[in-house]
Amino acid sequence: MTKPADPNIIIIYADDLGFGDLSCYGANGIPTPNLDKLAEQGLKFHQGYATAATCTPSRYSLLTGSYPWRNPNAAVLPGDAPQIIGKSDTTMPKMLQRAGYRTGIVGKWHLGLGNGNLDFNQSIDGTPNDVGFDESFIMAATNDRVPCVYINNRHVEDLDPDDPIEVTYDWDQAYADVPNGRNNPELLDMMYDHGHDGTIINGVSRIGHMRGGKSAVWNDETMGEIFADQAIDFIETSKDEPFFLYYALHQPHVPRIPNPKFRNTTPYGVRGDVIAEMDWCIGQVLNKLNELDLTEKTLVIFSSDNGPVLNDGYKDQAIELNGEHRMAGPLRGGKYSLFEGGTRVPFIVRWPGKIQPGESQALYNQVDLYHTFAELTGQALCSNEAPDSLALADTLLGKDKVGRDSMVLEGMQYKKVFRNQHYAYIPPHDDDFICQYTGNEKGNTPEPQLYDLRDDIGQLNNLAGQMPDKVAEMEQELNDTIRRHQTRQ
Repeated sequence: MTKPADPNIIIIYADDLGFGDLSCYGANGIPTPNLDKLAEQGLKFHQGYATAATCTPSRYSLLTGSYPWRNPNAAVLPGDAPQIIGKSDTTMPKMLQRAGYRTGIVGKWHLGLGNGNLDFNQSIDGTPNDVGFDESFIMAATNDRVPCVYINNRHVEDLDPDDPIEVTYDWDQAYADVPNGRNNPELLDMMYDHGHDGTIINGVSRIGHMRGGKSAVWNDETMGEIFADQAIDFIETSKDEPFFLYYALHQPHVPRIPNPKFRNTTPYGVRGDVIAEMDWCIGQVLNKLNELDLTEKTLVIFSSDNGPVLNDGYKDQAIELNGEHRMAGPLRGGKYSLFEGGTRVPFIVRWPGKIQPGESQALYNQVDLYHTFAELTGQALCSNEAPDSLALADTLLGKDKVGRDSMVLEGMQYKKVFRNQHYAYIPPHDDDFICQYTGNEKGNTPEPQLYDLRDDIGQLNNLAGQMPDKVAEMEQELNDTIRRHQTRQ
């Protein structure tokens, strides 16, 4: 393809948003006018995938161009975990820096910080700034994990040095003088359901234990607006040069605590409300592009890190108020699942004048964004850089209607699915079929599963017993992919 002028690039990445959660993907009752407009102006994919059904693995793949199971540390991390992308590793932002881009991240990181024995009271060695980002304003992990503070480049924002932060994920070392959900449920504004019974922050108990840092603790209700403002600030300061912004939203991840102006704006309780809030935040960022006359110069990609979940640790009435809303649309499963609902997610791209508005059935995976951006910006990749990422610029731009031939997807704990143009093959896996905490179908069975997605998008008819040759063929292709570590020259 002919290399176009280098666009600004913005990836807007939702957290736990399902294939059916947006109006433009068929949802009813959740107002998402800004994303609906983005879809009208751009290309809406029906087969866009995250690499995994959980957050850290998908984020790792997005930034490294590598399947997550190639890194044994690419699993859901605690808030004090070491950074799992090394300083010498190749990354998407480093590649774009080579192309002359200014790079920034705002929002959820969840790929670890530091190199072990992390001290949040000092300058942190091992942040997004060490793996290709010029600017970063992040939370360390997730909004349900400590530490509940913002990190501005290498320092905790607004930290009082006379009130240092301590963090542990060991219950045996929990701070006796700090209330937690397990022992002080009377102090909770939102009751936990499972696993979220640690330190109480803003009336909500979290995973893990934190003491100190009171001046730095975030306000959950204003988090969306703060991240949007930081994204806008990065755009404003970068407007005169090509820039890459990774805008990693926290919505609709638990705890779902919308700004009061969004409460009760949907019939689905706080989960619906934070999706409406998310859409408003995205609208603020897109409006800034218009204001600065950057819309036609900017490639915007919107997607999610994995599929949806209702009860993910808090009794917030998400189940009771969900009604007939189908978070994953026609798909089976959701977050944590080997079924399509775990990894097939909303995927919208807009680049006015370069992408013709419409819809695409092409098979595209977020791991391909790395090599696709290299193709768009004329960057050659080094040997072993982005080993699982394919150069699919024509697919992203809507010129190619096919996309990938196949890919490997991941449920939990590196359990794999092999997906090609027509079939999804789930090997036998020794684990629960239903997640005992969330109620989501993880999809593990002792027998192989094979689904023809052309006429069974809901994966109700397991064809493995009827098509043993196809099962053997896809098992072999899966094993070949696992053994093969693609290289670039």
